[in-house]
Amino acid sequence: MRYYGELISLVVALSWTATALFADIASHRIGALPLNLIRMVLSLVMLAVMLLIATGTPYPLYANGTVWMWLALSGIVGYVFGDYCLFNAYVIFGSKFGQLFMTLAPPIGGIAGWMVLGETLSWRSWLAMLVTLSGIAFSIIVRSGHTLKLKLPLRGVLYGIGAGMGQGIGLLLSKIGLNHYAASIPADAPEQVQALMPFAGTFIRALFGLMGFFLILVFQKSLGKVASALHDRKSMLFATLTTFFGPFLGVSLSLMAVQYAKVGIASTLMALTPVLIIVPYALINHQKISLREVIGTLITVTGVALFFLL
Repeated sequence: MRYYGELISLVVALSWTATALFADIASHRIGALPLNLIRMVLSLVMLAVMLLIATGTPYPLYANGTVWMWLALSGIVGYVFGDYCLFNAYVIFGSKFGQLFMTLAPPIGGIAGWMVLGETLSWRSWLAMLVTLSGIAFSIIVRSGHTLKLKLPLRGVLYGIGAGMGQGIGLLLSKIGLNHYAASIPADAPEQVQALMPFAGTFIRALFGLMGFFLILVFQKSLGKVASALHDRKSMLFATLTTFFGPFLGVSLSLMAVQYAKVGIASTLMALTPVLIIVPYALINHQKISLREVIGTLITVTGVALFFLL
């Protein structure tokens, strides 16, 4: 089927839009930390069942110590730091702006790859980053008299930047870990082990994400909030939907998309979430759609497209 990969990429963008909306609701009901702990548990269950059915074992095969180290770091940076910041940003100003800040992940990941792995960044890549930052600035900075000021709480903006950093750097660490993982799989291993390697890697990331969130909740003496959330049917429904459409379905389809479409095109289409979320977010929260925010979001997504396609 022609454009099969492109269609899957659009489904991924829709899936991540649903994830953001459900996570927004759940974060406001039970808080960012309890939601993340529950989400990690649900992710591990879903991934373990998938691995068990496909490979015969519910845990990653052939992952050596080096693989575990890099993917553990990825889970701590991407999940514990990045998602903690993202879900707190949802609590402060909602998923619409939270997803806007997630467009920082590709440029931050690119800069990290340039600094750590020596990957090349052309002047076009730097231009794309500038366009992305300009779009975000246009969306969140307004003129007040003769001065410019943030229209969003500074705390939320810092959380948003942290979310983009966590996602970008977490993905870089994941890439390093998966490269080591690929090298550790024997040549005679079953084909499905190689095919499901990213999911096995996600299992390791989620495991350390779970441990990280658990330790934070213990330190804050907040495990009682998790127990309360488990007795809230509506919260558990939204937490389950957040997990299914995000770490499980979204990740699965994103990996499939890049198999059938060029990586640049697939990545650009999957980055449409900040645009797709505008209308449903406004309808759910009974808000007017700001032309300035729409223009800023379109500029931001254009920057992401330039980053991947140039």
